[in-house]
Amino acid sequence: MNELDCPVCRVRLQGYVDQELDPALAADVSAHLVLCRECARGCEEVKALKVSVKRHAAYYPAPAALATRIFAPEAPAIGLMERWRKWLAPAFSATTLALAAMLYIATPDGEQPLMDEAVSSHVRSLMGEHLNDVVSSDRHTVKPWFAGKLDFSPPVVDYTAQGFVLLGGRLDYLQHQTIAALSYGRAKHIINVFILPTPEADKPQQTQSIRGFNVVSWQAKHMRYVLVSDVEKGELQTLSQLIQN
Repeated sequence: MNELDCPVCRVRLQGYVDQELDPALAADVSAHLVLCRECARGCEEVKALKVSVKRHAAYYPAPAALATRIFAPEAPAIGLMERWRKWLAPAFSATTLALAAMLYIATPDGEQPLMDEAVSSHVRSLMGEHLNDVVSSDRHTVKPWFAGKLDFSPPVVDYTAQGFVLLGGRLDYLQHQTIAALSYGRAKHIINVFILPTPEADKPQQTQSIRGFNVVSWQAKHMRYVLVSDVEKGELQTLSQLIQN
């Protein structure tokens, strides 16, 4: 019987993905992921982030001069303190380089990890029955559905008159927290609108392209919005303006 609960499972996800758990713990996590859709999504996010770090993290090869300094023959008249300095300096340099690389991975540049996670979640939502937990174009049905499931109230509006039809909503998992995801239809395209709270100040709209998808993001009134779709960038920006207004 699997007695693993969600908070413990989330703590063990990193070790599970890195195959660092002992067989018994790994089996518990694996069994829980089969039963818990939310934790399974969290596991996929950890895997996606790991792949993204490997793909985008900078690699710094050791300079050729370092090997020369390590393997150069030692002068016979060199003193004890100088000998220690000569051998320890490369070690300190290598340690500093390793720490710098670890800090780069632990604190990636700007909002990029969130954008990458959002794109991965958008792709998963288009597979099978993952798009919506509540299917409705009525905001008075979709918005109350989130009550009690989140510690914030996401804004829900139908923009059918402007050409963006509300299709429904679901719970998703980004940046180590449960968030709201709304889906809109534009012709034959799907637009995911991810909404999550943030303590940070407002940030202006930013637009980028990630793995062939257009992404629009901004922060306002302690809420963070990320829109992802394969629609034209101008159309995605139009929806973002409707939401901001």
